[in-house]
Amino acid sequence: MSRAIFVYEPSLSGYTLSEGHPFKPVRLELTRSLLYDAELLTAEQEVLPQALDEGLLYSIHDSRYIEAVKAVSQGKRLAQAYTFGLGTADNPIFPAMHEAVSSVCAATVTAVELVASGQAQRAVNLAGGLHHALAAKASGFCIYNDLAVGIEHAVKRHGLRVAYLDLDAHHGDGVQWLFYERPEVMTISLHESGRYLFPGTGHTFELGKGAGRGTSVNVPLEPFTEDDSFLECFEAVVPAALAAFKPDLLVLQAGADMHRYDPLADLAISTGAMWQSYQRVSELADQYCQGRLVATGGGGYDPYRTVPRAWALLWAALSRQPAPELVPEAWRSRWQPISPDQLPTHFFDDVSAWPPIARRAEIASYNRAVAARVLQTLTPIWQSS
Repeated sequence: MSRAIFVYEPSLSGYTLSEGHPFKPVRLELTRSLLYDAELLTAEQEVLPQALDEGLLYSIHDSRYIEAVKAVSQGKRLAQAYTFGLGTADNPIFPAMHEAVSSVCAATVTAVELVASGQAQRAVNLAGGLHHALAAKASGFCIYNDLAVGIEHAVKRHGLRVAYLDLDAHHGDGVQWLFYERPEVMTISLHESGRYLFPGTGHTFELGKGAGRGTSVNVPLEPFTEDDSFLECFEAVVPAALAAFKPDLLVLQAGADMHRYDPLADLAISTGAMWQSYQRVSELADQYCQGRLVATGGGGYDPYRTVPRAWALLWAALSRQPAPELVPEAWRSRWQPISPDQLPTHFFDDVSAWPPIARRAEIASYNRAVAARVLQTLTPIWQSS
């Protein structure tokens, strides 16, 4: 089966964290409309999220934390809200917050269930990817960790070994820590180094613990890393990690904030390199997981110019379609009136028009050494297990 499914429901993009917040769920509507205008998505490929078994939330998150989220979502004042990371600038409290983020979890679990049960080979929930949420704390725009909830469902319900690959500019800390001692889940993250960027984690010495030692794989990249260096590090580490782990299911967090235009990170990746990485992920899923692949969105704070193109390319790669060249005029005409930037005419960036980055060779050399150190450290652990 090669069927690809797009999990969607309008309410997934129908909430706002706060006025002026950089996390804009409208990205989902921007992307979905682009997919339709580019003839990459049909109504037959869309499915509604199924109701979430709330027990899955409690299997990942502390019960006191969930009850706190529910309370503040109903407008109740809670003295310890700030202790749970709620009510901060990053994670403001908004009405029906519990219901809104639970629906994101439901969509990711639906995607996982469709693939794990064999009803689809690939499934995408672009509203998901909330990888910073911790067991008892909101963090980095993330209240509940839909990825961890979905992975737990695959492990407990279907007995699968899950490899989680995070290509967001920010380290996938929440997913890593939640499975840090679990041998049935491998987390792999390529991200801007935590020496410079939130959440400050994702160092090469974070390897997993106890039975999970060797299942945490981190490739921290230098700021201003460009396409060639990013793809080189990906190719050096990711296939080797998957070969050692032998997963049954691959889960991808495809944050679009690695792009050069993103205002909250300092990587300098183009949509061309993102497309290449998505294609490789698709190939690796075929090689190691019989094609089984679930993908979510994630970061991406240039919501009009970058995120829709990146995620449209993600869907094209996972649904085994060629990448389109031109952004449809109908889509640009629809969204240009509310976009603060001129919308691009092409899916792939013209990188020759970008100003050159200083220290290019030095950055690439540093990243190469990091990737080599990761393999040097982890390979003996993999070989001994």
